[in-house]
Amino acid sequence: MKILFVIDAYNTNNNGTTISAKRFGEELRKRGHEVRFLATSEPKEGVYGMKELKLRPFNGILRKYGFQFAKSDKRVIREAVEWADIIHCYMPFLLEYKTKKIADELGKPSTAAFHIQPQNITSGFAMGKVPFINEWLFKLFRRTTYNKYGHVHTPSQFMADEIICRGYTAKIHPISNGIQSDFHWTKVPKKPEYEGKILILMVGRLAGEKRQDIIINALQYSKYGDKIQLVFAGKGPKYRQYYKMGQKLKNPPIFTYLPKEELIELLGQCDLYVHASDMESEAISCIEAFATGLVPVISDSSLSATRQFALDERSLFRAGDPKDLARAIDYWLDHPEEKAKMERVYSESAEKYNIDNSITQFEAMLQEAIEDHKKGLK
Repeated sequence: MKILFVIDAYNTNNNGTTISAKRFGEELRKRGHEVRFLATSEPKEGVYGMKELKLRPFNGILRKYGFQFAKSDKRVIREAVEWADIIHCYMPFLLEYKTKKIADELGKPSTAAFHIQPQNITSGFAMGKVPFINEWLFKLFRRTTYNKYGHVHTPSQFMADEIICRGYTAKIHPISNGIQSDFHWTKVPKKPEYEGKILILMVGRLAGEKRQDIIINALQYSKYGDKIQLVFAGKGPKYRQYYKMGQKLKNPPIFTYLPKEELIELLGQCDLYVHASDMESEAISCIEAFATGLVPVISDSSLSATRQFALDERSLFRAGDPKDLARAIDYWLDHPEEKAKMERVYSESAEKYNIDNSITQFEAMLQEAIEDHKKGLK
């Protein structure tokens, strides 16, 4: 197949949806498909480049969140759509709206993805927990985008349930974004700077909804607080705030951003993984962590799909509650033999999230969409 991925932000390493789209593209090419992107970028091999849509004064804020909006050049869109056998649109924004319209005009089948929760948008304006605004966005996305498609991919069953209960009419395909085979059981000696410390990691954008602040605050309630070294792997708008908060700890948090090989090495040295996010459509970083053999401690937020990965209640804590997070951390550190046992169990549980399985399911969705299009369905 000639597959066109339509996604606003391409030149970023701080946006989970973009990272996932690129990985899917790589894996689909390995299976003999041709994959090109229509996105904000300079034109280059495999990418139909679009200029960035300037929304001053918001562009700086958007970039901190790893996002850009694309200008919609109809000539470039038409060229990309004419090339493709099928078009897959990742976002519910202007570029994807216009691409879908041209795809329909040219008689090309198309599918969509629901990766971005309304709460991800509203959290950037401190309104992530304002129900009527989030519900309005769910309805807006349904009307302007998703009910125009016959097939929609969600990265988790949680997200599928979220849109089905709100009247989205497409056939929903819950398919994990998947982890690459590099993420497997890994244990390596701690580097000298970590020796004698308990290493706890969270991977994710430094943003309000990810709640790294809860982890920092939890250490004052943990009996191991003075021995714990937090590492936050990610970039984002909350860096200065979290850096300042962390200075009160005996071991101030380490903030870093690592390529995959170095991240895997770091995971192999850690003692626990914490995922405190209030809102999450899947959280591949959490799967990658327990695939390497880390027991996760996960927020039980009703707006997060990540809680599905907890194999029992010991790996959950009450959302937004640093005292309860400290309790969960202390439980696993108090029970090293049980933690060692569950590290193996968690690592084995990650096998079903292998990206090969995801790509097989994704291929099947695209083929089904093409067949439905031939039958005259949307």
